[in-house]
Amino acid sequence: MSSWKSLLLRIGDKCPEYGTSSDFKDHIETCFGSLRRELEHSGSDILEFLLQCAEQLPHKIPLYGTVIGLINLENEEFVGKLVEKAHTNFQDALDSGNFNSVRILMRLMTAMMCSKVLQPSSLVVVFETLLSSAATTVDEEKGNPSWQPCADFYITCILSCLPWGGAELIEQVPEEIERVMVGIEAYLSIRRHASDTGLSFFEKDDETEGSPGDKDFLEDLWDRVQALSSNEWKVESVPRPHLSFEAQLVAGKSHEFGPINCPNIPNPPSVPSGIAYGKQKHEAELKYPQRIRRLNIFPPSKIQDLQPIDRFVVEEYLLDVLLFFNGRRKECASFMVGLPVPFRYEYLMAETIFSQLLMLPAPPFKPIYYTLVIIDLCKALPGAFPAVVAGAVRTLFDKIADLDMECRTRLILWFSHHLSNFQFIWPWEEWAYVLDLPKCAPQRVFVQEVLEREVRLSYWDKVKQSIENAPGLEELLPPKGGPNFSFGAEDGKEKTGHVLSGELNNMVKGRTPVREIISWIDESLLPNNGLEVTIRVLVQTLLNIGSKSFTHLITVLERYGQVFAKVCPDQDKQVMLIAEVSSFWKSNTQMTAIAIDRMMGYRLVSNLAIVRWVFSTENIDQFHTSDRPWEILRNAVSKTYNRISDLRKEILSLKKNISSAEEAAKESKAELDAAESKLSLVDDEPVVGENPVRLNRLKSHAEKAQEEVVSLQESLEAKEALLARAIDENEALFISLYRNFSNVLMERLAEASGARTLRELKPAHSDMMAVDPEEPSAMDLDNENRKSENSQSNGGRADNAYNVGEKEQWCLTTLGYVKAFSRQYASEIWLHIEKLDAEVFTEDAPPLLREAVNSGLRRAIN
Repeated sequence: MSSWKSLLLRIGDKCPEYGTSSDFKDHIETCFGSLRRELEHSGSDILEFLLQCAEQLPHKIPLYGTVIGLINLENEEFVGKLVEKAHTNFQDALDSGNFNSVRILMRLMTAMMCSKVLQPSSLVVVFETLLSSAATTVDEEKGNPSWQPCADFYITCILSCLPWGGAELIEQVPEEIERVMVGIEAYLSIRRHASDTGLSFFEKDDETEGSPGDKDFLEDLWDRVQALSSNEWKVESVPRPHLSFEAQLVAGKSHEFGPINCPNIPNPPSVPSGIAYGKQKHEAELKYPQRIRRLNIFPPSKIQDLQPIDRFVVEEYLLDVLLFFNGRRKECASFMVGLPVPFRYEYLMAETIFSQLLMLPAPPFKPIYYTLVIIDLCKALPGAFPAVVAGAVRTLFDKIADLDMECRTRLILWFSHHLSNFQFIWPWEEWAYVLDLPKCAPQRVFVQEVLEREVRLSYWDKVKQSIENAPGLEELLPPKGGPNFSFGAEDGKEKTGHVLSGELNNMVKGRTPVREIISWIDESLLPNNGLEVTIRVLVQTLLNIGSKSFTHLITVLERYGQVFAKVCPDQDKQVMLIAEVSSFWKSNTQMTAIAIDRMMGYRLVSNLAIVRWVFSTENIDQFHTSDRPWEILRNAVSKTYNRISDLRKEILSLKKNISSAEEAAKESKAELDAAESKLSLVDDEPVVGENPVRLNRLKSHAEKAQEEVVSLQESLEAKEALLARAIDENEALFISLYRNFSNVLMERLAEASGARTLRELKPAHSDMMAVDPEEPSAMDLDNENRKSENSQSNGGRADNAYNVGEKEQWCLTTLGYVKAFSRQYASEIWLHIEKLDAEVFTEDAPPLLREAVNSGLRRAIN
């Protein structure tokens, strides 16, 4: 890497490029000196790289803004081009809906304004353009209020610039910025409060939604900016390096940024309805998602005495680093621990990462990314961060009964994986009291599922050893052992099933062709023993052959899948097949899930059969005590969704290829037509057409180009037909899924005191499980090696009784999963909502079911 590139990239860091100095002024002078020498030879490269650094290391934008200001003193033309390029990038980002680029480029524009590169009035014009578009969007008559997420995003962008340049704007253009602030206040008065319904981390938050004191993200940010204004725009967390060069920078020429245009939002539906509004609102929220939903894990005293705006700024830094270093975990952790702020922020960093990991409806990146970042942060800050993470886990565990079901699943997966990277060390004795709780108590189920996932990541004896300080928890470990093979006992060798299994086993070992095995089944096994015995013999024998490893299982399914398909062609028989697979692997949840998932992948069982099996009595009874049925159901719905998603991507790619092919065919045809119409001499006589050899080559090329177009169009038609079929299958899946939910909830809710609200299902529970935010947390750095002072083992809980009845807990858990499925697959469910409303979500359906679905879809109840 060139020295100037390295200096730009590492500016502000403690690194060899800048020697022993950590002073921002020295870094800026060194970097500027290097760039000045290279500008003449590498101007265009510097321009591109400087913008790229600013966009991908946005916590360094004040430093880059100052460097640009110094260059502006000596090379106005270069900086003019940079401003033009930034304008082009900004307009492109607006047009394409690239909200991250919009937000970061506005911060860069603010930094350039502070360094006298941009005229303050130009920045105000950008603010006013965005403000005008936002106000129009939420206007009932002129706009489309369902696209308020876009309008809110524009206002958030304006407000988020002010910590970086509010002081300069107030000083240089006080009247103009005051006009913007009045406009924002007016906007806030006409917009709708953004509800967190369906997206809050804790279930009880949804029940108390809409209380007068609640503020949404934008209202909260407005309050923080107001507090910043009252504090004379002083922000500790934003470096202001331009002030060290103020005397020089004032001599530079300030450039105009140029006007921008906000893209048009979609028109409101021609026939207004709740469904049409809901679909557009969902689309808008997907395109302009809220960047963070704060998860307040620790008491306020743990987040040091920060100014309100400092929390927002540090969150911005952390989220930007997570965004741009996705996939580069070590660099991510390195930048996260070295932010340009003068105070400690471990607690805030932990809250921010956990808020992203548990964010609903989905985390911005794969959960494994956050797992790896947390591991690297624990290694980078060994004296502080592990204790902070441990305290976060304890607090979330205390509130696990109120945690959203999707968040609970993610927390289990994260925690088990995290422990596997630290020798499974955890003070399990703190949680040994869960053995005294009912089997359905959320804390007990959490410990049970974490241990089950740990066994998957290691082995049974290793996990047992890790809980030796709380030996009673061995009761919660999954069963030790492999498959449950029905025909393996020595004393049963003379029984019919054992004989038949041995015969099939010999056929497989002797590599008997599949068609002969099918003939044996049709002629002997099935007629003489019936369907139930046939399925048991086939599943038990073939899965036993494939039980040594995942690879063995796949080989068996690929080689003998036709056997299963022949015996179980319809849904009823497939349900029996799945039940037998589950029986074979009853001691191994992971292999059960893998086997059923692979069978669905090979189309040996349908998603509808899996849904029917999940809602069989045996599985329904463990909805609230085990993740086993839910994991299999999640896999089935996810695989169906992924098929549709893949087909849509393939269709999009084919359409692009067709456009390219049609353009190529058009050019080939034009070239051929031109050649055919051209006059040429043959034996001194004028003849229409070029040289015959070239003409034939052009004809062949044109024909091939046209054939390519036809071939691609045929592929597109085939894929579109597959997509139409997949969407129909998806509709049938959701109708079956919700109908089954409705049926079981109708029965169980009646048994659970006929409850019609979540509060009625957990009357005493909320008070029991609430965590007092003022209590000392187990997270104190001084106490990192001590147990939680609130833990049962330390006598913190005088009473650990769990006051929710088993039937009520079953209903709470099942409704939690209803909401989770509705939220995760909202985009697909909205496509079929009319049919679901007509067939499932009728007035006869349980009100709590409809409430859970509407909450997951974020659908207005009225």
